Amino acid sequence: MDTSRSASVPAVEMRGIVKRFQDVVANDRVDFTLLPGEIHALLGENGAGKTTLMRILYGLYHADQGEIWVRGQPATIRSPKDAIARGIGMVTQHFALVPPLTVAENVILGHTSGIRVDLAEARRRVAAAAQRLRIPVDPGARVRDLSVGERQRVEILKALYRGAQVLILDEPTAVLVPQEVEALFASLRRLRDSGLSVVFISHKLHEVMALCDRVTVLRQGRVVGTVSVAETDRNTLARMMVGRLIQPVSRPAHPAGHRVLLRLDRLSARDDRGLLAVKEVSLAVRAGEILGLAGVSGNGQTELAQVLDGTRPAESGRVLVDGQEVPTGDPVALMAAGIGRIPEDRHESVVAELTVAENMVLEHLDEFVRNGTLDREAIHRHAARLIQQYQIRARPEDPIRTLSGGNMQKVILARVLERAPKVLVVAQPTRGLDVGATEYVRGKLVEQRERGAAILLISEDLDEILELSDRIAVIYEGHIVAILSGEEADPERLGLLMSGAALRAEARPPGGM
Repeated sequence: MDTSRSASVPAVEMRGIVKRFQDVVANDRVDFTLLPGEIHALLGENGAGKTTLMRILYGLYHADQGEIWVRGQPATIRSPKDAIARGIGMVTQHFALVPPLTVAENVILGHTSGIRVDLAEARRRVAAAAQRLRIPVDPGARVRDLSVGERQRVEILKALYRGAQVLILDEPTAVLVPQEVEALFASLRRLRDSGLSVVFISHKLHEVMALCDRVTVLRQGRVVGTVSVAETDRNTLARMMVGRLIQPVSRPAHPAGHRVLLRLDRLSARDDRGLLAVKEVSLAVRAGEILGLAGVSGNGQTELAQVLDGTRPAESGRVLVDGQEVPTGDPVALMAAGIGRIPEDRHESVVAELTVAENMVLEHLDEFVRNGTLDREAIHRHAARLIQQYQIRARPEDPIRTLSGGNMQKVILARVLERAPKVLVVAQPTRGLDVGATEYVRGKLVEQRERGAAILLISEDLDEILELSDRIAVIYEGHIVAILSGEEADPERLGLLMSGAALRAEARPPGGM
């Protein structure tokens, strides 16, 4: 960071910001200062108030109290239009692009005067802006044909084209492969050096340490502190976020058993549009092994997980549990065979209006029936035991919809793991969870591995895959394109495989063994 810029008027000051949602105080007298030409990280657990604070700055929410100053002047920001007029842009995880239109058309959309648009001139202006800002995009390409990383560049270019001097990025690396993350960081460093100010919201501490100049940590809606990256470390930041020391998950090395507990034999499945999404996938997962399945979103892993949790029938192929074939499209049969399922959408795994206790017995209600009626006392005792065992911040009678994402995931874990399944199929187990909940969930998976379960871990978080997996399979366009040992896998190689760039260099393994 250029220290001469640090001493100038702040790009943004937020003073005493208070935001309430009914009885919940999301931001409690928050002060936040963003300097010209710096990349400033906002860290905190889920619900700490990070995104709320930035939505206030961008005009999506209105503060109940407090002031916003932009470049030394008080600013009233009632809408994104006001924020854009003040030079503030925001790129969220869900891009606001029109896929059939070109890059140039998306960039100028809503930023033109008059009815007629000179598309050739627009393409020329967008190309000049992309060159000037050194953001590599093709103005004539259609957005639907771009990768996720390329679409993100279009969103950033769109914000900068409209005059943004402050750029808010909310979890920008969540869906990128490592090479795309590196390209994004290179662009952000160049923009910072040209005077742009960036707010970087992330859960990934190593990215914050690699990219950012300063960090502000929020906990329970309040600022814990603001520190220079040069004067802190990941452990300190994690402790500031959760109020305690975070211990990284330890995965002791041990040989997997020889017994194959889950085998997929040339398994194929169609997506909701009727197109083949899973294409003759063959995999074997052994007792005491975590096999990680890595892939960029949309390459068939969602459909594969649904086949294995019983919510999608296979088009062809077989699923075998401990040598016995089990039918697909039948959740009861898969559970009876010994498969424990942690689906990727935790909200679809629970019934929102039921209590924590009721959700904990949902899949095994017949075990809590006495003389033809539900034994409510037994259900309550069962829930109280699991709540204590799994450190769930809830009461048995609480509606499950009132729980945080982390506690809801713990309820699902408790429901599944108490059955000691032979096989665990786990999809995106820590998506959207904060660092404390993530540590807990990953620790539970390692415990199951040590118990001897065979675990298929499907995750788009490459750090999670590398941290937990004994072997790693890479899925691309529905095919398994490589299987690597945990020792030989690294982010660069996996990133190339996940993006399809290394297909010619990697031979597809016969039989998935």
